[in-house]
Amino acid sequence: MRIVADENIPLLDEFFAGFGPIRRLPGRGIDAAAVADADLLLVRSVTQVDRGLLQGSAVKFVGTCTIGTDHLDLDYFQQAGITWASAPGCNARGVVDYVLGSLLLLAEQQGVELATRTYGVIGAGQVGSRLIRVLRGLGWRVLVCDPQRQALEGGDYVNVQQVLDECDVISLHTPLERLGEHPTHHLFDSARLAALKPGSWLINASRGAVVDNQALRELLSQRGDLQVVLDVWEGEPQADVELAGLCRIATPHIAGYSLDGKLRGTAQIYQAFCQHQGVMPSVALEQLMPAAWLSSLTIDASADPAWALASICRSVYDPRRDDADFRRSLQGNAPTRRAAFDRLRKRYPMRREIDGLEVCIKGDAPALVSLVQALGAKLEV
Repeated sequence: MRIVADENIPLLDEFFAGFGPIRRLPGRGIDAAAVADADLLLVRSVTQVDRGLLQGSAVKFVGTCTIGTDHLDLDYFQQAGITWASAPGCNARGVVDYVLGSLLLLAEQQGVELATRTYGVIGAGQVGSRLIRVLRGLGWRVLVCDPQRQALEGGDYVNVQQVLDECDVISLHTPLERLGEHPTHHLFDSARLAALKPGSWLINASRGAVVDNQALRELLSQRGDLQVVLDVWEGEPQADVELAGLCRIATPHIAGYSLDGKLRGTAQIYQAFCQHQGVMPSVALEQLMPAAWLSSLTIDASADPAWALASICRSVYDPRRDDADFRRSLQGNAPTRRAAFDRLRKRYPMRREIDGLEVCIKGDAPALVSLVQALGAKLEV
């Protein structure tokens, strides 16, 4: 069996070498010639996998080690008899940690209390639902907009307009859908962006084209009251330099780039491929997961909960380094910036997740216990 894989997928040998030789390529460099003789194709979100790439090839299984599938032509897969798998939820916790780190930084810069804000989460899938659970666990008011889930389940959902009217913070976690009953391409167009409340915070860690980047750039040049966090960009790996300069936090599509999430994505695709092949998995992620650099924290019962919140979150992830690295990369001509964008992702440093951190509370502190439980860290009292 011949395997072609994105070179940035971790643990390729550990999980897939037993199936055959692996040819590693940059994700954006995987073309029709590269996959012509391949049986198995393993990608991440930067590779567009469609008829143009696969027609005439031997590929019978496509695995994307990512949550999203907007880079996969699923209709063509069905026509061509190609089995596929994604890794839903693999990096969801990493994105939640990214949002928490961003909120803490914005609150520090703006001098506001996070508990006093109203949060709007648009998209209640794998990422959004985890974020909602954490924010509500912290006791914060959260409105949720997800038209697809609302249509299927009913329940306490709101529309986009209500989010715009009531929320001080809006975090986007919807897939990119260009067609269908609920398209999300430019969901935040010029009209919706203009309707943001004064002093609002907008976070996009979903897909770049969910927000009209040109309209956002024009708005931010006129409204200094808005605070924007962008991890995703229209036209990646080409990011809008002027827009990045107007954002409070700007990063190169790394919100979900925790080590745990990336390894989990490979493991999920391995399990799906084993099922496709009709074989029992022989490798387990637990055997391969490296030890965390920081495995535990001890907090005294007298600690201020706001301090504890910031300390726990920032011990795992703080967006300031990624923001600084990205801004330094926005130099030179367009090809240089594109290469730098991909290089930051390829060489991304090790980062773990909050739910892998053990927190010990010394003494009786119900508020701290509730905070640790809400964040999803492992509690030791």
